[in-house]
Amino acid sequence: MAEIKDPENTIIIELKDGPVVIELLPDVAPKHSERMKELARAGAYDNVAFHRVIDGFMAQTGDVAHANMEKDYNPGRAGTGGSDLPDLPAEFSKLPHARGTLGAARSQNPNSANSQFFINFKDNDFLNGQYTVYGRVIDGMEHVDKIARGEPPASPDRMISVKVAADA
Repeated sequence: MAEIKDPENTIIIELKDGPVVIELLPDVAPKHSERMKELARAGAYDNVAFHRVIDGFMAQTGDVAHANMEKDYNPGRAGTGGSDLPDLPAEFSKLPHARGTLGAARSQNPNSANSQFFINFKDNDFLNGQYTVYGRVIDGMEHVDKIARGEPPASPDRMISVKVAADA
């Protein structure tokens, strides 16, 4: 596993193929980084499906309202919900949507991000300046690359557990 420099701002997502280590970027997007830690610590992301996975683009997950595969999973609604916390304001930056970066999923309203996020499979520069980048995969991208594809996938993969490294 990669060296973790700041355990308080590092997320470990356990996937079926192994752990994915994400370095959060609180200097760039403090509200989004804090929200991810809050939901991880509450266990809200555990067992949540990757509901939208587009080959050559990205893997999206984080609908804590409708995509928990252990509790009221609804594939028809997965991707339409968030948490019961308020939506977050956009925290746009100059950081590019490069392979392995974490982007905040949202509706057409730039200030509607809540709990959902996506991991870029490749450099997606057309997203730059339109979606908040608040983390990057520092280890385990090979596991992200194996996530089942589909919108929604016929047999979706899930985040088995999501933890803040400081708590792991």
